[in-house]
Amino acid sequence: MNFIPLIGLEIHAELATQSKLFCSCPVAFAHQPNDLTCPVCLGLPGSLPVLNRRAVELAVRAILALGGEVNPLSSFARKNYFYPDTPKGYQITQHQYPLGWGGKVLVEGETHRQKVGIRRIHLEEDAAKLVHEGAGDGPLEQAQATLVDYNRSGVPLIEIVSEAEMETPEMAQGFLEEVKQILQYTGVSHGRMEQGSLRVDCNISLRPEASLSWGQRVELKNLASSRSLVRALHDEIKRQEGLLRAQEPVLPETRHWDERREISVALRGKETESEYRYLPEADLPPLLLERSWIAQIEANLPQLPGARRRRLTEQYGLSRYAARVLADSRSLADFYEETVANDVDAKLAANWIMGELMHQVKERRTTFCQLPFAPAALARLLSMTADGTISSAVTKKVLDRMCKEDIDPVEWVETKNLTQITDQETLSVVVDRILKENRAAVESFRQGKSKALDRLVGKVMQATHGRAKPRLVHVLLRKGLARTIDEHE
Repeated sequence: MNFIPLIGLEIHAELATQSKLFCSCPVAFAHQPNDLTCPVCLGLPGSLPVLNRRAVELAVRAILALGGEVNPLSSFARKNYFYPDTPKGYQITQHQYPLGWGGKVLVEGETHRQKVGIRRIHLEEDAAKLVHEGAGDGPLEQAQATLVDYNRSGVPLIEIVSEAEMETPEMAQGFLEEVKQILQYTGVSHGRMEQGSLRVDCNISLRPEASLSWGQRVELKNLASSRSLVRALHDEIKRQEGLLRAQEPVLPETRHWDERREISVALRGKETESEYRYLPEADLPPLLLERSWIAQIEANLPQLPGARRRRLTEQYGLSRYAARVLADSRSLADFYEETVANDVDAKLAANWIMGELMHQVKERRTTFCQLPFAPAALARLLSMTADGTISSAVTKKVLDRMCKEDIDPVEWVETKNLTQITDQETLSVVVDRILKENRAAVESFRQGKSKALDRLVGKVMQATHGRAKPRLVHVLLRKGLARTIDEHE
């Protein structure tokens, strides 16, 4: 019997604000524990929340970017549960009247293309962070001690609840990645899963292929990466299938994904909505938004990732792969388009940016926004490459220098005498010398080993400091090799 999974995601995105949702405490990563707190985010008696306007603006921007509808009148509620990470004994969230409804996200992969619906998007405060010490190899309950860091308490979040209509872990991963990219493009969230500013829970149930009734829903909590999401879902599908085939019940529960052991462990029974005893938040009035303000936010949205990928393909003739790579981040896509705007070949620019420049950025652990040179400087460098003024080897060398300091590539090439050697007579002298000094490579080529030619080309390029025109080097080497072989025979 085959089983069909049904997957829904709950994405918790930390909003890119400077202060918390209901107080002026700063939002910062990797700070000293419990250093960024006040009576409000510690839930001390008598403290009152004051709503962060910037958080509301970013949440509205997210709703509009995800194709949803902003609710002009929303309200806050208290989600009651007793746990060390909620100092007030409840979390301020939105329940009956959330900030946004609906929306759809197009997920495109090699084997799938589907619009995944969004049920709701709401504002809420984050809980504190629990640090389990001495947990060993067992479940979290076996930890020797649990410490609480309240720096994260009160940080503004949006929760994006998808419709449960994804049938594969890969589809769920694609949805998560697309949502994360949209939030980053619009400046709503930094989306750094490794820092916890984007976290995801997933709900999954199975049904027999011949049945229309879905099985019991299980929640997987706080997955730290898209890779973890895929592995956890595959593991949970396998676990539920095993239970169903053995005719054992699938329990409604919340499970934790153990990253190191790559298994999930049961945390607790799954709470129902009524168990949270939602109550209206008495200290916050209903949130009323002017429609003109919402329209202004919508008018200032940037072009979103999916639309930009399509435009890069249509406008510049790029492959779908190249468009996806270049549109991966807004700063990268902006850098590429600003480079091409300086009258340089679009595909040549794409190849160098996706190749050598991206390698430099990763190696230096920087970003395209932090490069010491402007896109116009890269365009001047690539123009010299395109017209044959410099070789690709020299282009790479100059680009490496540009990543260290802001130089004019044209002046640098002229000052260092790096222009490409295209004079046949000059190169012939070098080629003849290389053939005489590398008799073993010449003999290997004579015996039919074609890789020997590549070694000889490398020797010529090395001797000319990368300035020799590669095509001409190949031609002269083949002529020289043919002449040498004829003399030998």
